[in-house]
Amino acid sequence: MLSYVMSEPKIAALSPAAVELEEGKQYFFCTCGHSANQPLCDGAHKGSGFAPQAFTAEKTGTAYLCQCKHTGNAPFCDGSHASLTSES
Repeated sequence: MLSYVMSEPKIAALSPAAVELEEGKQYFFCTCGHSANQPLCDGAHKGSGFAPQAFTAEKTGTAYLCQCKHTGNAPFCDGSHASLTSES
């Protein structure tokens, strides 16, 4: 558990994660980057000022979810990771 407020999320990875989603099921996307269950939330954000983003899968199948935490289309990857470095 984090004990300070973060201004920027941690970059979990510089590539999207392929995740199998089930139509109609609700998921919680990690927005802080500290979850050990990337790209989904495991509660590691507590105390960070971040909160998970709930979303419901529109269809069953593979989705590519953001792990750099800089997408403009959360929780889905939009390629923003291409302009980042691991030091960002």
